[in-house]
Amino acid sequence: MAYLNEEQHKLVSDAVGQAELTTSGEIVPVIADRSDGYTDVILVWAAAAAFTAMSVFAAFPEFFLGKLDWILGGWRDEWTFGEVIAWAVGLGLMKFIIVWAILSWDPLRFFFVPSPLKRQRVHERAVRHFKVGAEGRTHGKTGVMLYLSMREHRAEIVADDSITDLVPAEVWGEAMADMLAEIRKGDVAAGIAAGVRDVGIVLSEHFPRGSEDDNELPDRLIEV
Repeated sequence: MAYLNEEQHKLVSDAVGQAELTTSGEIVPVIADRSDGYTDVILVWAAAAAFTAMSVFAAFPEFFLGKLDWILGGWRDEWTFGEVIAWAVGLGLMKFIIVWAILSWDPLRFFFVPSPLKRQRVHERAVRHFKVGAEGRTHGKTGVMLYLSMREHRAEIVADDSITDLVPAEVWGEAMADMLAEIRKGDVAAGIAAGVRDVGIVLSEHFPRGSEDDNELPDRLIEV
């Protein structure tokens, strides 16, 4: 799913090119639709709903069996143990399928994913993308990735070891704040561009551009 049009891509690419004029660092902005499918979360919620339904059935069997008797015509005299178990399992299975189907709808699925889990999955995916696309791919190991995960509403900044050795993680706080401020207004491209500019300022202080520095990574936004 493409979130930005050609003009917005150019805005971000121009910001990357401008930021790298004063630093040997390489900035890679990445935007992702989501960082995980969270099928395990759906499974947990569906299983919890199924076991809850069966537990309630077991706690109040007369109520449920009375309703079933009425639905089936009201002529049942007595339920066998096997029939009771079958109805209990059937109720649990029905609940499992219903909850699984409901949470397969993205807005509800991401609503029911706990925030700490979203944060963890986004961080893990950001690190994975960085290792594949930017880590160690510059001569001085000066790559920085700005990673934005749209469905989770989370962002990460990941950097090469040579940068993290000099720049504490909290230094990126201003870049993150400026980026998210624009994104909350609905302007994703402007937000990423703002984050890129702030990262460029930090990099220029610690890794100023030399006369023989080459542009080692593409100055463009990557959508995955």
